[in-house]
Amino acid sequence: MALPTATPGAARRNDAASGAAERNGAALRYRRVVVKAGTNVLTRKTARLDRGAMASLAGQIADVAEMGAQVALVTSGAIAAGREAAPAVAKGKGVPASQMLAAIGQSRLMHAYSELFAERGVIVAQALLTARDVEDRVGYLNVRNTLKGLMERGVVPVVNENDVVDTQEITSARFGDNDTLSAMVANVVDADLLLILTDTGGLFTADPNRDPSARPVRRVERIDDSVMALAERHEGGPGRGGMASKLRAARQAAAIGVAVMFGRGESSSVVREAACGTLRDGTYFPPTASAAESRKRWLLSGMTKKDAALVVDAGAERALAGHARSLLPAGVREVRGRFLRGDVVEVVSESGARLAYGIANYDSSELRKIAGERSERIEELLGHHHGDEAVHRNNLAAAV
Repeated sequence: MALPTATPGAARRNDAASGAAERNGAALRYRRVVVKAGTNVLTRKTARLDRGAMASLAGQIADVAEMGAQVALVTSGAIAAGREAAPAVAKGKGVPASQMLAAIGQSRLMHAYSELFAERGVIVAQALLTARDVEDRVGYLNVRNTLKGLMERGVVPVVNENDVVDTQEITSARFGDNDTLSAMVANVVDADLLLILTDTGGLFTADPNRDPSARPVRRVERIDDSVMALAERHEGGPGRGGMASKLRAARQAAAIGVAVMFGRGESSSVVREAACGTLRDGTYFPPTASAAESRKRWLLSGMTKKDAALVVDAGAERALAGHARSLLPAGVREVRGRFLRGDVVEVVSESGARLAYGIANYDSSELRKIAGERSERIEELLGHHHGDEAVHRNNLAAAV
């Protein structure tokens, strides 16, 4: 069966956004959302993936996409899918068995998601990541451009940690669990909201699976030691994470300006409620810093390449100052110093005034070839294309 193209689907979602919001009685509060679903949510605590749970999740994501949201899904479940398909392999123990099960199950997991989302006219894209993929600026920029580009085109990235790696990589380059991975994805795509689905419905004063007197905690202003002390490790489930890992991920995301919610994974409306800011059964963690401030601190934290600068003309200077636009090659008059794609460089005026700092989308040698040229000539001049911008607006911070 042929899948629909992404562009018409995105157009339908944009056209239907206001009507969908009105029908659902609430408007979107968060426009770019990362949803994380763990093994316990996807299996409903059984030994195999629950097709109904996955269908509900896909349908809810499609609903908020029709309202105008851009969504990425961070998912577990590959090992569970492999265990169901290959019981003989599942009898093995340790890292090798888990790797084999992940290799068997990942394609099955993606096939299921592709079918479920296609029923709603939504395209999905697989992204398998390790910590090593984003530990340097070039890798970070590549992942960022890909995931954001997909989301902006109405495609839902389905992200999982790449478990099919050797033992050395598992110990040295792992996120460790998909809670941590979801916080990284929220950072990379400039998410407004990270929704972590749980089997308990949020943070409690104790583990509600073991303590019937546990009370829900609806809002946490800051995740300190007293909050971490509430996290008791969940036992008996097939997932790697637990409440402690979810709280660490929430703390990481909130610190970079992302709102975080824990919601009940079995709810049929949790994604829409979270995206609209009306979540009734869960825990809310407000951002502890603004996204703009966090990104500026990152760009201005001493990573600027020494003597590396882009000198821009008056038109580009006005665009950067007044409209928060990207810096295009056409506005670059001079390239100073040597730097690589992903390095942080200064942006200065022809008079020498420091205007901004930004992440270069091309090497200095490449920018010298395309400086002053229209963006549509980039591939002709370089033989490849990393984007229309010398520095994308999302990777720019005004100098102070």
